[in-house]
Amino acid sequence: MAPRSCKKIDESIISSGFLDSFDYVLTDCDGVLWMGNDAIPGSVETINILKNMGKPVIYVTNNSTKSRDEYLKKCHNLGFPATMDSIISTSYCAAVYLQSLNFKKKVYIFGSTGIAAELDEANIPHLPIGPDPVADNWIQWLSEVKLDPEVGAVIVGFDHYVSYPKLTKAASYLKDPNNLFIATNRDEQFPTEGDLIIPGAGTFVSAIEVVSGRKATALGKPERFMLDCIKVTHPDINFSRCLMIGDRLNTDILLGTQHGLKTLLVGTGINSWKMCCSWSKVQIKQIIYLYQIITYHV
Repeated sequence: MAPRSCKKIDESIISSGFLDSFDYVLTDCDGVLWMGNDAIPGSVETINILKNMGKPVIYVTNNSTKSRDEYLKKCHNLGFPATMDSIISTSYCAAVYLQSLNFKKKVYIFGSTGIAAELDEANIPHLPIGPDPVADNWIQWLSEVKLDPEVGAVIVGFDHYVSYPKLTKAASYLKDPNNLFIATNRDEQFPTEGDLIIPGAGTFVSAIEVVSGRKATALGKPERFMLDCIKVTHPDINFSRCLMIGDRLNTDILLGTQHGLKTLLVGTGINSWKMCCSWSKVQIKQIIYLYQIITYHV
């Protein structure tokens, strides 16, 4: 792949034919389109402009906490144009991945309702999700834990009910080398405003990798499987004619640079333009090539 250069989007870039260089728009969601339940200013207008220009928009999120149906409702509530086929989440990718393997056993979910909903949609059985608090007498509790022999896979995503029992059970199921170990993504944290750092799914994936001594198969950006999932609903898409918009260098932008997509970095999420400009040229070359997009009203 030919080397890329970093360019800050301005009117001269737009007028030079930038908008004609791609047919599809792939966009991340958290930190790009919205923060929590609020749309980022300018994002709704920008996506609708691109859609009205004839650029199909596909929402590509590593966030596994919601199902595609829930993401569809969120897009509509916030004003983003979307259909079910235009939403690709890692919860959906987990179900697609298991279907591709003709998986017939049960799944232990270390994660949220989005994963469970997508597995239900695909008729893949799984154990119940939700709180699994540690007992005061946890040593006694350990002697009472019963593992389900029908479990054949562990899926790890974001789980705000993370607990010692869940870590124990996930690692214990993975003691069987035949059981699949799937990570929805390796995002270290969620984009957020303010002083809090919100741990992401990658935090839990790393913990379970350490205790189990196994390496998870990650499905989300920057892994190729995310693009394979897009191909399921968009079989004729040409990724060399796609623009990947994101806020994170090691997922969104890396997905594009590794697989031949054009890339645009927004400064509203994890990685800001100011942060990137503070790096040395060597650091930038070693880590990633990037672009930045600004809200542009046609």
